[in-house]
Amino acid sequence: MKEIMLGNKAFARGLYEAGVAVASSYPGTPSTEVTEEAAKYDEIYCEWAPNEKVAMEVAFGASLGGKRSFCAMKHVGLNVAADPLFTVSYTGVNAGMVICVADDPSMHSSQNEQDSRHYAIAAKIPMLEPSDSAEALAFAKRAYEISEEFDTPVIMKMCTRVAHSQSLVETSERITPPARPYEKNIAKYVMMPGNAKKRHPFVEERTRRLIDFAETTDLNRIEWGDKKIGIITSSTSYQYAKEVFGEEASILKLGMIFPMPEKLILDFAAQVEELYVIEELDPIIETHCKNLGLSVHGKDLFPIVGEFSQSLIAKLMGRKANPSCSEIEGRPVRPPVMCAGCPHRGMFYTLSKNKCTVLGDIGCYTLGAVAPLSSIEMTLCMGASISSIHGFNKAQGAESEGKTVAVIGDSTFMHSGMTGLANIAYNQSNSTVIILDNSITGMTGHQQNPTTGYNIKGDPAGKIDLEALCRAMGFERVRVVDPYNLAECDQAIKEELAAPVPSVIISRRPCALLKYVKHNKPLVCNTDKCVGCKMCMKIGCPAISIRDGKAHIDETLCVGCGVCQQMCRLDALEAPEGGVAL
Repeated sequence: MKEIMLGNKAFARGLYEAGVAVASSYPGTPSTEVTEEAAKYDEIYCEWAPNEKVAMEVAFGASLGGKRSFCAMKHVGLNVAADPLFTVSYTGVNAGMVICVADDPSMHSSQNEQDSRHYAIAAKIPMLEPSDSAEALAFAKRAYEISEEFDTPVIMKMCTRVAHSQSLVETSERITPPARPYEKNIAKYVMMPGNAKKRHPFVEERTRRLIDFAETTDLNRIEWGDKKIGIITSSTSYQYAKEVFGEEASILKLGMIFPMPEKLILDFAAQVEELYVIEELDPIIETHCKNLGLSVHGKDLFPIVGEFSQSLIAKLMGRKANPSCSEIEGRPVRPPVMCAGCPHRGMFYTLSKNKCTVLGDIGCYTLGAVAPLSSIEMTLCMGASISSIHGFNKAQGAESEGKTVAVIGDSTFMHSGMTGLANIAYNQSNSTVIILDNSITGMTGHQQNPTTGYNIKGDPAGKIDLEALCRAMGFERVRVVDPYNLAECDQAIKEELAAPVPSVIISRRPCALLKYVKHNKPLVCNTDKCVGCKMCMKIGCPAISIRDGKAHIDETLCVGCGVCQQMCRLDALEAPEGGVAL
């Protein structure tokens, strides 16, 4: 059958057709939908792991057990999984193992735009890079063949545009290879120094064999056109180059981005007059070409930051862009904002009012750094808020202990916050940690996590009790507050910051967008009482605006959370007749 598919959905279809048995991932945009779509196939066991390191280790274990396996993550997630990544390169695999990493050029939803191709080079693991949905499906299947032929995990590198664009794919039936028997092999799988020294030469020889493979595989292909211009490219940059040049240039498209061929590139370069490398982010292909002694135009012409586009390539290469593809100028900027009724808003307002120094973490609550709340002052990586507050307070002592807090979401806490909390308990800094428990993994689209009580399919699962966990880790002061209740939040923050011991506040209220959450009726503004003081605007709720000098509430957005009511000293914000007044 032929079907138009999202790149991530096509990737998942490729996993199904390849006979994958086990998939373990941690959600991270733009990779999330691969595992969500794979979970729709009953033949594939799928799960959300607490973090990417665990996910990769689960996938390795399944491969060791003889079944084809998979794990997915975004580019910064690969940092978390780097420890097993580098060593599984040495051990190799039993059944095929594929790792999806999705990069995010221009940082649409990320804290950096690192180039994951460096990991393939450093770990000496082959990497494939599809340029559309059809290749996402096909390359997924080919990746398992390569994995098993060369005894290696294979990385599939996606990016935002390939993951979240749609194109035509042709599906086929699932082929399930027989399970590979597990055989005890201490020399291969136990990576203590004596064994690892013997495995390193295997990795180097494997790379040499993969280079030979790269010379002839149809994953890399030449599309001959006008030979005045030769372009070496991959991924979405290939699509942009084709849109700009069509048959007016010759293109070497690399589907296998590591290891890259040598003879194929040299032969291609010898037949064109001028050679260009078009690639997003770092000059990986360009450096390889220069190491082969070639003269190429690359980052001397194209930017090293951000996403490319058809219009950008056309402009930089002196071509006329297709008007339909040109970027729209003068578009109004829409700043990111927490949703109406977001449970984090009340807590951030209270922290701001108390002039707290807030060390933040990764999640939708990172928007607490945005005006008008402007609460969060630091965000580094998953779990860093808790580790950082310990260091911050150790450095500043009593000067900071009474006014500094760390905030972290429930899913992020399970991902990598527990070890930081253990460090506070063990090394005893007087630190206050606030776990923003909205009962879901919010930022990536409502995935379950170990605190929700449900698995990836929504079935009942093990549920971790955050309060009991924190107490078991050595915290005597653990309390739960409702972030819709500003007075309760204010009291908790004041008391815990004043306490001479470490403490945890759990701010618990389900995400306002969860389907099971029942909202109150929208509030209304009594314009006779409202004096236009704009106090209600200080929480940055998208449902509140000023109209004709008075507060106005958009009934299509307001969920009746009542946070703004508690801020209005004149009681101008009222529950409608039959509504709930706070």
